[in-house]
Amino acid sequence: MRTRALRVWMVCWLILVWVLLWGNVSAANLLSGLVIALVITVLLPLPPVPVEGRLHPIPLLRLVITVVWYLVSSSVQVAALALKPGPPPLSAVLRAHLAVKSDLVLVLAVNIINLTPGTMVLEIDQPRRMIYVHVLDVGSDRTVARFHRQVANLQKLLVDSFERDADWRPAAEKEVTS
Repeated sequence: MRTRALRVWMVCWLILVWVLLWGNVSAANLLSGLVIALVITVLLPLPPVPVEGRLHPIPLLRLVITVVWYLVSSSVQVAALALKPGPPPLSAVLRAHLAVKSDLVLVLAVNIINLTPGTMVLEIDQPRRMIYVHVLDVGSDRTVARFHRQVANLQKLLVDSFERDADWRPAAEKEVTS
C-alpha cells in the first residue's frame, strides 16, 4: 500500500513539474505530463532506497535552523570575499569523515554541503564514508577548524534526526524479521 501511494505521489509530482515547465495549465499539458510521468515511473524506475531508522522532529527542526544559518553566514562570507580588494583567497580540498550509517543520510549531508556557499564536494568515498570538499578561504588554521566543526555538527544533527542507535535496524534485518 505504501509503495503504491508513493508511486501515485511521484506521478502527481512529475505532472506538476511538467505543467510548471510549460507555464500554463491545460488539458494537453496535464495529459502529456501524465504520459511522461508514467513513462518515467514505469519504464525507467529508480532502484528502491532503503530507509532505516526513524525521523525525530525536534532534532530535524534544529538541523533545518542550523543549515539555514550556515547558508546565510556562508553567503555573507563569500560576498565579503568577493568585494574584498586584493588577491583571491586561498582555497583547498579538505577531507572529512562522516560517521553516518545510511547512504540516504550520506547523500543528504553531501547535498547540504554542496548548497553551502564556498564549499563543493568533489569526491565521495562511500565505503569509508570520506568526502573530499573544495573549500574557499582556508587561509588560516581557524578557518580550516571551522569547516571541520561545521561538518561534525552537521553529522551530529543528521544522526540525531535520522539514525539514532535505539531506532536503527538495517533494511536487510527488517525484511527478515517482518
